[in-house]
Amino acid sequence: MLTEEGGRYNIKLVSYGSFKYMENIPANEHLTMQIANQVFDINTPPNGVMYFKDGGMLYIVKRFDVLSNGKKLLQEDFTQIASRSEENAGKNYKYDYSYEEMARLMKRYVAAYPVEIEKLFSLIMYNYLICNGDAHLKNFSLFRNEQFGDYTLTSAYDLMNTRVHINIEPDTALDFFKDDFITEEYKAGSKYTRADFLELGSRIGIKKDRAEKIISRFTSKEKEVIEKVNHSFLPDEVKESYIELVSERRDRLLR
Repeated sequence: MLTEEGGRYNIKLVSYGSFKYMENIPANEHLTMQIANQVFDINTPPNGVMYFKDGGMLYIVKRFDVLSNGKKLLQEDFTQIASRSEENAGKNYKYDYSYEEMARLMKRYVAAYPVEIEKLFSLIMYNYLICNGDAHLKNFSLFRNEQFGDYTLTSAYDLMNTRVHINIEPDTALDFFKDDFITEEYKAGSKYTRADFLELGSRIGIKKDRAEKIISRFTSKEKEVIEKVNHSFLPDEVKESYIELVSERRDRLLR
């Protein structure tokens, strides 16, 4: 039963527009969330797809901010944590920021920063690998501990291979670095590569050997990713596009 408030699940219906394969967005998000959790051990809420009698599909995901007793946890996304809104930062307030600045906010508010920052780094890497060009500030959130007032990362959400649907979308929703800094490797190729992730890791307090280990985790599971795609609800044409796009990103991370 649908409810206006107090619900424990969110649903997303098929959207229609000028982009490619719009009818496959629910299957895309379901697949991308499954790969995150089952292949890369990224914490995601339970989710699935459902079919209508006419064959249409919807995506359903359990809310991670509502407990079994109905109590709602205190959750803030990074636009709230950064105190950014359309009124004070313009229409692109969700995008005019950087992952480095997000990490600095975490360092200020997250007591278990050494543990949580590696989770954020992994999630940024996954979004890049999986071609999610819409991982903006509102798509990352922290839980607030009511007793102590500190924060930890929530489960990952809104994960999707957006490049399947939008060819002209940028590789990332946010810049990697603050103050318009770019690496020499990026200058040479205009694409983020392994060197950029190592630089980001260094800037946000992740030791090089740990960053290398995390990068290797995301570049060593090609077979498992392809298997998940081939067993997904996507049609064959979209499966091929999904695999091709992710393979190209993996190649960048191996450079």
